Amino acid sequence: MKKSYNFSKAFKPCAIISCIVIVLGIVGLIVRGINFTTDYAPGLVEEVRIAPAAMEITYTGIASVNVETSNDSLSLVISGAGADNETKVFTFGQNPTISAMAEALNQVEGISAVVKSSGEADTYGIFTNSLNTSRLSSTPFRLYVPDTSSSVTIDDVRSALEGVDIDKLQEKGVNADKSFQITIKASEESSSSDSLQNAVNSALQTKFGQNNVAVVQTSYNAPASSTGMVISSILLALATIALIWLYATIRFHWDFALGAIIALLHDFCIMFTFITWFQIEFSATTLAAVLTIFGYSINATVVILDRVREALKTTNCKKFTEVLDIALNKTISRSIITTVTTLFASISLWVFTSGSIETFAIVLTIGLISGCYSSMFISSGFIALMRRAWKPGEDAIHVRPHNNTPKRPNVIVMPSSR
Repeated sequence: MKKSYNFSKAFKPCAIISCIVIVLGIVGLIVRGINFTTDYAPGLVEEVRIAPAAMEITYTGIASVNVETSNDSLSLVISGAGADNETKVFTFGQNPTISAMAEALNQVEGISAVVKSSGEADTYGIFTNSLNTSRLSSTPFRLYVPDTSSSVTIDDVRSALEGVDIDKLQEKGVNADKSFQITIKASEESSSSDSLQNAVNSALQTKFGQNNVAVVQTSYNAPASSTGMVISSILLALATIALIWLYATIRFHWDFALGAIIALLHDFCIMFTFITWFQIEFSATTLAAVLTIFGYSINATVVILDRVREALKTTNCKKFTEVLDIALNKTISRSIITTVTTLFASISLWVFTSGSIETFAIVLTIGLISGCYSSMFISSGFIALMRRAWKPGEDAIHVRPHNNTPKRPNVIVMPSSR
């Protein structure tokens, strides 16, 4: 016989535990705040690498020549007057070193490629400065390679930026692939994106040399844009909750629907407790994880509510908590197996990825566990509270109890023969 669990006894302890965690989240919000990225907080984010320029390329012709790099090649896109429109591709396999690449580039008319350092460096490590235009001219276009002998640390970068009001400095990657992410918050009265970039780059170039700093990527969010993003995100979350409430109300009863919404709000608060205390970056990707959990949690809750409605029709229970116990026992295997299998994917992303995908996976993992827990104990506990005065045989909208009156057998009366 399958073992039956009395889940209703855990409703009150689980509610107390959840309230404590949510209160801790409110305290964390006040004490530590939310670690907004520039998706929501105005400012500049710039990722830089400290490495010497390995090659300088100039062009003196009349055509338009642009440099493009990929994972396995460097290309010259030639167009304009006085030239045939073509793309010359120089693969790293055929030109394995910086010196070999420079020699191949010098075969193109008007191109002058000069090796500045690391002539024997592997071309597969080539990267460029994103602030420099890719169109070649008499101004040198620089190509960089990782500096395997670099001893630059995050403390060195922090020291170089002492005169700049930076908000956060992070080290990414290791050894030769190391880069530094610099975040500067902006306000309505602060300087423009260009002035913030110039302040950062000038400080780094003064410390490490003008040709030894490459900006890998940069992004800037103006104060007005960030405010609009926050408002849009709040409206999106509220609209999602409202539509889910409407759906649950139509499909079930108002107290069932309200229980489902309370479970969603519970998951939202639990995720933000971890986001605030562990200072997980809150970006558009994080919001996507939160909305994903809304969908996952309501799906798990609806399955349980369907079993509750079924139990009301097919069982004769004296208390509503008994109905909930029957429904939860029927869905416990499904709830656990679904959550665990989904956790395999989210934890794998957490372990084997980095950046925004890693953040997405962390929030998703927290939400999956919270969603399973809230569907079973928070939503059901609230419904039990609302129906504490429930009596057997009571009808509810969309939920009709089983009719216990035995049906009379059909009797066929045969006419008598005379």
